Amino acid sequence: HPCDALSLSAVIDARDAGLIVPLLVAPRARLEGVAAKAGLDLSGIAIEDVPHSHAAAERAVELAAAGQVEVLVKGSLHTDELMGAVIAAKAGLRTKRRVTHCFVMQTPAYPRPFIITDAAVNIAPTLAEKADIVRNAVDLAHAMGVETPRVAILAAVETISPNMPATLDAAALCKMADRGQIAGAVLDGPLAFDNAVSAAAAQVKGIVSPVAGRADILVVPDLESGNMLAKQLEYLGGADTAGIALGAKVPIVLTSRADARDTRLASCALAVMLAHRYRSSPP
Repeated sequence: HPCDALSLSAVIDARDAGLIVPLLVAPRARLEGVAAKAGLDLSGIAIEDVPHSHAAAERAVELAAAGQVEVLVKGSLHTDELMGAVIAAKAGLRTKRRVTHCFVMQTPAYPRPFIITDAAVNIAPTLAEKADIVRNAVDLAHAMGVETPRVAILAAVETISPNMPATLDAAALCKMADRGQIAGAVLDGPLAFDNAVSAAAAQVKGIVSPVAGRADILVVPDLESGNMLAKQLEYLGGADTAGIALGAKVPIVLTSRADARDTRLASCALAVMLAHRYRSSPP
């Protein structure tokens, strides 16, 4: 449902960059009106004509479940509309994993891209849900070429406190990794944000860890803290960003209506990487 100039132009940009072959699911007349007003050419782009955004979400999910598309990209509809269609039991897109979201960020202050999760889908995740949040982020890191990602489980402090549930979850997740319940990564936590990204801060606090100061993945305690962290890095820290949802049978690009075209293009690139990975190893 890319029924505004920004999302529709991002589709065309991604096609012109050779990333995707788009299939637009939206009211045809509305799409053509947006394209005409914005000076965009829809020639050669397939369109599935549907009456409204709810129908667009349902039809797009049907196409994905039938294997006719390999990626879902959110246009100008609400996230709840799309994700409601994705997670519906009848849709056929659910896997054994929970659907979770990852922001991939690159900031001038840090030497490598990193992942923040989950800052967009799971509001107050349980321990079991956090385990899936970590697993999905590790899969994304692998697709990005990080063989053994370092995962920092964030909290306000680096010590375990019975009064701070995030620290207990962090300890449990690390033990799950020790026992093979979470594989393919090195976990440590709880770690405060400074310890996760600054080796100097970790050294001052006497933290000896393979993750501290070198994290590839930052796992936040809840959506509110993660969303604020990601947006602060983007708007005040000069970070480039992309976003992707994992845990379904196809990757899902969940862009915000405020996202720039570069963010949308980068998010499509992430989705393509995952789609190629899913061809050889379906989720």
